Amino acid sequence: MAHYEEVSVRGYDEFCQAVSERKGKDVFAYFSGNKDAQGKSWCPDCVKAEPVVRGEMSHLPEGSVFIYCQVGERAYWKDPNNDFKKTLKLSGVPTLLRYGTPQKLVEDECLKAELVKMMFTED
Repeated sequence: MAHYEEVSVRGYDEFCQAVSERKGKDVFAYFSGNKDAQGKSWCPDCVKAEPVVRGEMSHLPEGSVFIYCQVGERAYWKDPNNDFKKTLKLSGVPTLLRYGTPQKLVEDECLKAELVKMMFTED
């Protein structure tokens, strides 16, 4: 059994709800473009980064939470006023961040297993 909790959410409101239900926990969030019925995201970098991020999840801290968040369709993501860009200050997908800290990996950085592992293992 995993030593962390994994939660999948869609959209900003579900993301905020998941975070607020887990106050006080170490939360890692991975933001990806929405997936279609075949499970493929419109974001090619997200498709490439997901197996890298998942491959390092064994390094997540004990008792932490991993939130997989689909940010919406491409048109919504491209809107500079969407909640992810305005409120969470995301600049691209995929993004992996440690919630409540300045630590984040954006786009190509999510393809580097050693960076993902460092994110999960360093305080």
